[in-house]
Amino acid sequence: MNGINLLKFISNYCTSTVTPKVCIVGSGPAGFYAAQQLLKSSSDVHVDIYERLPVPYGLVRFGVAPDHPDVKNVINTFKKIAVNSRVKFLGNVDIGKDVTVKQLQENYHAVLLTYGAEEDRSLGIPGENLSNVLSSRQFVGWYNGLPSDKNLKINLDVEEAVVVGQGNVAIDVARMLLTPIDELAKTDITAHSLEQLSKSKIKKVWMIGRRGPLQAAFTIAELREMTKLKNCKTSWRMDDFNGVSEMIPNLPRPRKRLTELMINNLNDSTNNHDNLSKEFAPIFLRGPKEIIGNEFVEKIRLSINVLEGTDYKNQQAKDTLDIEDINCGLVLRSIGYKSRQIDQSIPFDIKKGKIISSNGFVNDNLYAAGWLSTGPVGVILSTMNDAIYVGGKISKDLDLTTAKSGSYEILKILEAKNIRSVSFDDWEKIDKIEISRGKDVGKPREKIVDVSEMLEIAFS
Repeated sequence: MNGINLLKFISNYCTSTVTPKVCIVGSGPAGFYAAQQLLKSSSDVHVDIYERLPVPYGLVRFGVAPDHPDVKNVINTFKKIAVNSRVKFLGNVDIGKDVTVKQLQENYHAVLLTYGAEEDRSLGIPGENLSNVLSSRQFVGWYNGLPSDKNLKINLDVEEAVVVGQGNVAIDVARMLLTPIDELAKTDITAHSLEQLSKSKIKKVWMIGRRGPLQAAFTIAELREMTKLKNCKTSWRMDDFNGVSEMIPNLPRPRKRLTELMINNLNDSTNNHDNLSKEFAPIFLRGPKEIIGNEFVEKIRLSINVLEGTDYKNQQAKDTLDIEDINCGLVLRSIGYKSRQIDQSIPFDIKKGKIISSNGFVNDNLYAAGWLSTGPVGVILSTMNDAIYVGGKISKDLDLTTAKSGSYEILKILEAKNIRSVSFDDWEKIDKIEISRGKDVGKPREKIVDVSEMLEIAFS
């Protein structure tokens, strides 16, 4: 054996004796799909998934609307990953506080951050601090059981609400406010929000967009569901669609189908639907200028906009200086999420609200995937594709010249701080209780929203 081959032999032998250890921070879709790819790419990699809360699944548990159970079926896939012998779930561990990112980097061959985008963007207009001006993120967390939002102060004793923004989350929020309570009672919506929604007096929800119908960010599936909502009519403004029909033949198929649905529904909305007691009112070419009220919101002042530019994809809204006021008792902003910098060592773009990375690579052995890396765009499918790509990239990049201790050393750090992590077996105790409580009231599950109660069950 010559010298070069001998070196290769020694290198291969040494590498083969080192077990690859990767940790993932965040147990939502990006985290689990990345873990799945890592397991596929390597027959001996060990993956530890850290989660700040005692419960897994992130956006699927806390973001997907209660009346979309089919979307939550992806949990079945995630469970199969979590129970893999090479995967360890460690809940109730707050990375950046309990353990630093640097400590993770020192004890793993690669660290993947997938903790999502949990903060919301503000409108930056006068009156935004009035009572009953809330973020859609808080509202979604409230009805989906996010512990930090369980005590959200929201007054539903009003007749009209305004949602600022026109993405899928905006439609979800509008639908939750307008769906008959007996329909919501069959879902896994939280008990406290169901009780309050049952007393809601909201009859009309406006959904405001700065630009026109051709720039609407919601999907056809979300809109179609909204237009078929029981006891609710969808009202459009004819003037918002001036010139839109002539554009349809030249639109890409997805945009074409969405626009055709709006036009068809617009024509149908001119028929008599006065027998329906609730109303969904999307309006375009309006921008929030000011929220007006004394202590509580009383109305929102909107700029009347026109579009500038020839290409509909790049058209921008221009304020004409004319205004429109809409009376309302609740304003929910839904203009996007942003991530937070959980550790000062993480390169972070504060303005964009996301980590600084290049195709998932951050620096050294640090990576990012999902909304933390891409920004809050797309649906679970797009997050899956990104996570699979980054998971594959990590597998190729792994430097196995040195053995790493993985969770062994991290658990010692946690023990010194008297912090006990929640295993996947522990989570399944919580899961079992939630399903049992749900069965008692005719729901898929009754989510536990108190962290201390979660931990008491997990460690029982």
